[in-house]
Amino acid sequence: MQDHNNSYNNADSFAMIFDEAWKKNNSKAEDCLTTEEKINRIIEENKDHPFIKNSPSEAINVAKFRLRLLELE
Repeated sequence: MQDHNNSYNNADSFAMIFDEAWKKNNSKAEDCLTTEEKINRIIEENKDHPFIKNSPSEAINVAKFRLRLLELE
């Protein structure tokens, strides 16, 4: 979990922490979670981020968009 003191209630701020967490979590070879489970885990680990607190369903949509955009799936 990151320190969210410098985080903002917007999708860009969330995207930055999501991308970093995705790359970190995706590098674990023993991890056999589905994409959906990985997204949920990252959301849970960063639940104090202002964007997740105020727009949890939109945060999930942004996460899925980032995966498609950056072809990380």
